[in-house]
Amino acid sequence: MNIVITGASKGIGFQTAKILASKSENRIFAVARNVESLNNINNNITPLAWDITQMPYKPLVEEIKKWSGGKVDVLINNAGIILNKKFEEISPQEFDLQFSAHVKSPFFLIQALLPLFSEGSHIVNISSMGGFQGSVKFSGLSAYSSSKGALAVLTEALAEELSPKNISVNAICPGAVQTTMLEKAFPGLKAPLSDEEMGGFLADFALNGHRFFNGKILPVSSSTP
Repeated sequence: MNIVITGASKGIGFQTAKILASKSENRIFAVARNVESLNNINNNITPLAWDITQMPYKPLVEEIKKWSGGKVDVLINNAGIILNKKFEEISPQEFDLQFSAHVKSPFFLIQALLPLFSEGSHIVNISSMGGFQGSVKFSGLSAYSSSKGALAVLTEALAEELSPKNISVNAICPGAVQTTMLEKAFPGLKAPLSDEEMGGFLADFALNGHRFFNGKILPVSSSTP
């Protein structure tokens, strides 16, 4: 399978890429601003240096097309930027960056890759429990959570629009996962899951989840609600 993962240089994206690349039948196109950590995993990974907020995507898509033979089976929109800041202090630029990373970029990357998706392919958007309707919300995450909520609605809309092409679109909403990004936003917080554990779940879901779900926003959290 040809699998594209954004935000693949660390955290959940890196662990997912590494797990998927352990299977010889998979070729992973690992997109990240800094690809140094991806260079020595194995030959199943093709690192692609790209800032996901940088558009248009034509040069990136042309690289993927060249190395994939013109076919993509799975896209995991994992790239993200967390902002933990008081609502009254968030600038328009910070707000725009949250929505650019979490909504605009997945929207236009899916659009750019659309001609490459094979029948039966699976798009997985990484939302967040912060963007899951009805979940507990946390102070300081108003821009982050609202952008992840918008990604969830985009997922539902695209599942309907792309269904005639037999392309499935789902979103998973992880709770707290021990990553560098979480540690930076919430120093000292101990998450219940490691990035490796969540990477294992995501790798399996990306390959098999579309057999059971389409247009679904799935909470992946051990806490309630």
